[in-house]
Amino acid sequence: MKIGYHVLRPAAGLILVMLAFQGRALAQGLDPGTLQQPPGQSWPTYHGTYSGQHHSRLTQITPANVNQLTLAWAFETGQTAQVKSTPILVNGILYVTTPDNVWALDARSAHPLWHYTYPPNQGLHIGHRGVAMYKDYVYFSTPDAHLISLDARNGKVRWDIVIADVKKGYWTTVAPLVIRDHLLVGTSGDFDNLPGMLKSIDPETGDTQWTFYSTLPREAPEAFSGGATGGNMWITGTYDPQLNLFYVGTGNPTPVLAAGARPGDNPWTCSIVALNPDNGKLVWGFQPSPHDTHDWDAVEVPVLVDGKFKGTPRKMLLQASRNGYFFVLDRTSGKSLLTTPFAAVNWSAGVDQGGRPIPNPAKEPARDGRLIAPDEGGATNYRSPSFDAQTGLFIVSAQDSYGIYFSKPEHGEYGWAGADYGLFGKGTLRAIDYQTGKIRWTHDLGGGASGAGVLTTDSGLTFTGDSVGSVLALRTRDGTTLWHSRIGRVGNSPITYELDGRQYVLVASGGTLYAWALPDRPVAMERSRRSH
Repeated sequence: MKIGYHVLRPAAGLILVMLAFQGRALAQGLDPGTLQQPPGQSWPTYHGTYSGQHHSRLTQITPANVNQLTLAWAFETGQTAQVKSTPILVNGILYVTTPDNVWALDARSAHPLWHYTYPPNQGLHIGHRGVAMYKDYVYFSTPDAHLISLDARNGKVRWDIVIADVKKGYWTTVAPLVIRDHLLVGTSGDFDNLPGMLKSIDPETGDTQWTFYSTLPREAPEAFSGGATGGNMWITGTYDPQLNLFYVGTGNPTPVLAAGARPGDNPWTCSIVALNPDNGKLVWGFQPSPHDTHDWDAVEVPVLVDGKFKGTPRKMLLQASRNGYFFVLDRTSGKSLLTTPFAAVNWSAGVDQGGRPIPNPAKEPARDGRLIAPDEGGATNYRSPSFDAQTGLFIVSAQDSYGIYFSKPEHGEYGWAGADYGLFGKGTLRAIDYQTGKIRWTHDLGGGASGAGVLTTDSGLTFTGDSVGSVLALRTRDGTTLWHSRIGRVGNSPITYELDGRQYVLVASGGTLYAWALPDRPVAMERSRRSH
């Protein structure tokens, strides 16, 4: 198949910016109140909605016609960096990122409206998750831990603030989240002994409203984490407007593999925490991995689901965690409802009364090595899962894997403080019945872990990418493959939206963003169909 690209050229970008200054309206604002119930045809925030379900109500593309999907357009960034971001769609305009770059694209054609490039910097360019929008402003985190506010109409900088000190080892990749007049952004940085931070920023002024620390410096008199630092928050959280609670996962403790240097459970590392977004106060916390010694961040998306659990109405939080366990919590209190493995696990000695896995001391890193499942990459990772309410399935890109972990006392008590090596990994898509934790179906992804997240739709479709270079459409109820296209390894989480009566599905591979849709109908035929 011959694919035509929209290739960004500097000269074209200058012309487009000139057009913007000539008064052409390139964007309309996003009322933050609409994020509580966004239109079904849009995708205005990282997860699509506050729930983190990564699910769409759109139904134009169905199991019966998905085999007719055709390439509507492809946008080539011209960058060597992979597109890992989840684009957002607001008023017909897509915003997509790579480290140091933001593009605004016409969502119907991928025609570039503007392109912002952040100056060269010393931050870690490991990837980028995406942007947030508030009114006429776009917000973008940078590799050197700055937060930039751009004018959505032309890409011009409004303000530039420092979130954390890059010279200490912090960086940022996260897509911020807007909650009313709060802009929430977390940090990354697990190569140094750094406290985990999440900040609330005033979206108008850039002023800091509050800061939540998941850990404190080891030497701080009020430190509460048993000598651990870390617990950075680098994946966008979720929000319950009724409870007014923001949920976010935290990362691994540091030193990472030197377990003896930080006794105890090391709160709030490898945790799910519920915060009041108005003041940053901790309401409750739950640790999927107490005293983690394998780099199993619990930053995976905390998915919010309302419904009955074993006959009782509940407001629930679901997470498939990197450590190989699937959790169902009551999100009003953080109490465990269900804990069960969803992938190969050999590191725990069972589950305690609070629903937390019990670390087996014999599986801590050792001088002569320990065989551990899962490996450091985890049973899943940053890639978004999806929840389909019609089937009750939580669908996650998973991996059964094994690695060997070594302790190295000569490394001291700083940073990684040890070594690990992956030995084997097999990627699978798993559909988990959230009521029981049982695996309803499994789809082989053809190799190791996939880089793709998961999207489900009300029409009964699941979109993702496999491990060998294809984008896939599966039937949600049983995982049967209905369509695929070999575009290369998918590196982000798919999204979908509808414009002018046409549904699009977006995925990225390498530096290219692809949009798929059903073939255009002739206008006369469409009018005739609507008249019957």
